[in-house]
Amino acid sequence: MPGTGAAAPAWALLAWALLALPPGLPLRPPRGPRRVAEKEAAFNTTYADWVDADLLNIYAFNHSVRRNRTEGVRVSVNVLSDHKDLPVLFVVRQQEAVVSFQVPLILRGLYQRKYAYQEVSRTLCQPQTKAEVETQHFYVDVSTLSLNASYQLRVTRVENFVLRTNERFSFNATAAQPQYFKYEFPEGVDSVIVKVTSAMAFPCSVISIQDILCPVYDLDNNVAFIGMYQTMTKKAAITVQKKDFPSNSFYVVVVVKTEDEACGGALPYYPLSKNASPDDPVDQHNRQKMLEVLVSPAITSEAYVSSVLFCLGIFLSFYVLTLLIACWESCRQQKRKGLLAAMDSPSLDTASLLGHARSIPDSFLGHSPYDSYGYGSFGNGSSGSTEGVTDSLGSAEVPYGYVGQEQFKRRTPSAPTRPLSIAMGERSLENVAGRPRLDSLSSVEEDDYDTLADIDYDKNVIRTKQYLCVADLARKDKRVLRKKYQIYFWNIATIAVFYALPVIQLVITYQTVVNVTGNQDICYYNFLCAHPLGNLSAFNNILSNLGYVLLGLLFLLIILQREINYNRALLRNDARALECGIPKHFGLFYAMGTALMMEGLLSACYHVCPNYTNFQFDTSFMYMIAGLCMLKLYQKRHPDINASAYSAYACLALVIFFSVVGVVFGKGNTAFWIVFSVIHIVATLLLSTQLYYMGRWKLDSGILRRILHVLYTDCVRQCSGPMYVDRMVLLVMGNIINWSLAAYGLIVRPNDFASYLLAIGICNLLLYFAFYIIMKLRSGERIKLIPLLCIVGTSVVWGFALFFFFQGLSTWQKTPAESREHNRDCILLDFFDDHDIWHFLSSIAMFGSFLVLLTLDDDLDCVQRDKIYVF
Repeated sequence: MPGTGAAAPAWALLAWALLALPPGLPLRPPRGPRRVAEKEAAFNTTYADWVDADLLNIYAFNHSVRRNRTEGVRVSVNVLSDHKDLPVLFVVRQQEAVVSFQVPLILRGLYQRKYAYQEVSRTLCQPQTKAEVETQHFYVDVSTLSLNASYQLRVTRVENFVLRTNERFSFNATAAQPQYFKYEFPEGVDSVIVKVTSAMAFPCSVISIQDILCPVYDLDNNVAFIGMYQTMTKKAAITVQKKDFPSNSFYVVVVVKTEDEACGGALPYYPLSKNASPDDPVDQHNRQKMLEVLVSPAITSEAYVSSVLFCLGIFLSFYVLTLLIACWESCRQQKRKGLLAAMDSPSLDTASLLGHARSIPDSFLGHSPYDSYGYGSFGNGSSGSTEGVTDSLGSAEVPYGYVGQEQFKRRTPSAPTRPLSIAMGERSLENVAGRPRLDSLSSVEEDDYDTLADIDYDKNVIRTKQYLCVADLARKDKRVLRKKYQIYFWNIATIAVFYALPVIQLVITYQTVVNVTGNQDICYYNFLCAHPLGNLSAFNNILSNLGYVLLGLLFLLIILQREINYNRALLRNDARALECGIPKHFGLFYAMGTALMMEGLLSACYHVCPNYTNFQFDTSFMYMIAGLCMLKLYQKRHPDINASAYSAYACLALVIFFSVVGVVFGKGNTAFWIVFSVIHIVATLLLSTQLYYMGRWKLDSGILRRILHVLYTDCVRQCSGPMYVDRMVLLVMGNIINWSLAAYGLIVRPNDFASYLLAIGICNLLLYFAFYIIMKLRSGERIKLIPLLCIVGTSVVWGFALFFFFQGLSTWQKTPAESREHNRDCILLDFFDDHDIWHFLSSIAMFGSFLVLLTLDDDLDCVQRDKIYVF
């Protein structure tokens, strides 16, 4: 009988189904030999039929397959009978594949919840053919163990089964009616980007890219078995490269999930009907989603090359600009030297960006450069001698104070004028000039050479004066301080090595897992602008961090040049290098440049696979940069009492520790936010006390008694204002800001704790920097052209950078599917997105900020340190 051979596999499948039934299910034995009904069937015809335990229906279809044309075939069934315990089994037998499913189709969700679907549609896997035209046959077998089950069967051809480049196609899908389509790479196209969009966020769906193989995994419980896949609400995008598919074609599979929890949706509540069991399947009714798919070519290899050259060109131009400025300053210096030699008059050195000296005679300018400061001048002394360079100790009264404020007078014993000295008038320029300045530091220790060791009795007198000058806080041996601040650089270099190596290893592992499993929900890219290169999924996000590295290296070169010029001046026993201006210590600058380079490296590592578990890689050195900048700003006028590298990095390590704990445990954790806010406020108070009293206080058992005594004497017995008004203003503002930030964190409890912590550091840095600028101008000092241009330019660049930063192209605070709703197309060269531009601009802005710190006090290079105010 025709079809007998085809019926044998069907009987085998039926026997398997019988064995797979749960024990204890009542079965009615067949009343006689099983009947097989084979029918010739046609496409686009609905067959309404029935089947029972004694009947097997077989529908035979045939269709023509052409080698150069692919047509999809879709089988749709609807079981009308409600026998959930005795489903109808449909088996589709093809030449190279078998597809089987039962109706009602049972799919499982979270917590093993069952969902039943009466209407099921499946697209058949398309066999390959070598002939120009070939007729192929397939069979649909229908069987059941039920007494009687009615069903409808319809087989149709899928229109637009092959997707066309740059043409949109809309379709519907449900959990039991998945869809997939074929795409073939055109000639000359090496990669494409598959974009799937929907107007509705839910139901949650999955987009998968699979090779042309049978079977096609197109159900919620198996779609992750092969290929690349993403969960989706409104947007999904996957970049597909031709080299990954030997057949030069692939399937785009769209599956609707049974539940929305994977996409951030709520777990639905389905009330049980009367006499229903919790294990009974849930009917989700009409849970479908309308989607639109678009396949468009991705960028070419030429775009990669042009983008790399563009990135290099931007940042290498800073090297060229720096070199031009250095050459220009050198030429000006030579011309000024010739002019001075001809005029035979005193000179005045000022520092340029790279520390080159410039000489301008006072008579040439027509006035004393620092008349407005009240600092005095060098008189007629030359730059190579110490004649006329006098300390304020040599005069009876020296006016000094703020602009617009009553000047105070520093009185000293009337004595003959003597040379400017470092400490108590004993280390004059003559005996300093008599010994080399670059001694070996191998055996120099701060405890051995602390020049304040023999005058401990007047530390409290000096550092608690109402008005301090830099000379009061620059009394220690320069070699000791030089070594102390060099430790900042060596420590951060060591930290960088031990921090970066495991980070690189970890992100490589992340990327390998993504490539092997195909799970693109692991990493939070901007998938609409993620350009792969090799094993990297988003090369553009990594390339854009190059600016941090190149500009950090340039800053290190600038610092090196400045240090070389300064050391040469010391070798010449230059009086101005020895005793004038802000004391030159370069260790913190080296640490800042290294931190900027490491920020670029670790930001690139983070963007290899951005997610919430490695976000601290991107922010760790941001905390360090903010802390180092504040330390450098404080060191400028407090070189003797600045924090050591060990204590500074210990505090920064504590900040990073809280960052990690906050990211992992802080989300919605009230107890964590209470503890952190208390620690934040206490740390603010302790730091305020340390800064206000210049470290001349003790935290011991008697601290409460001393606090009460101060409050009683200053507030109860007599109402007196603070002794250090300016410091008090700064610290009051700082406490207001920090207390406000602590209250905001405790009330709002933001999800992005790492960014919140970084905002605290940046706010404090900006406050201190603004205070420094204001106090500098109030003290009668001025800001030279180069730092002024840096301030203005950096402020503008920071403004644009923050604009692009807050665009928010992805966020790991949400599910991957919700994060993709924020994805946007590239906006620069079809290669870089908004976040890449943030990388460009923020690296330039950080470099400019460092230059501001470097050149801000260049106007004081010829001012004696006992005439430079401390604030």
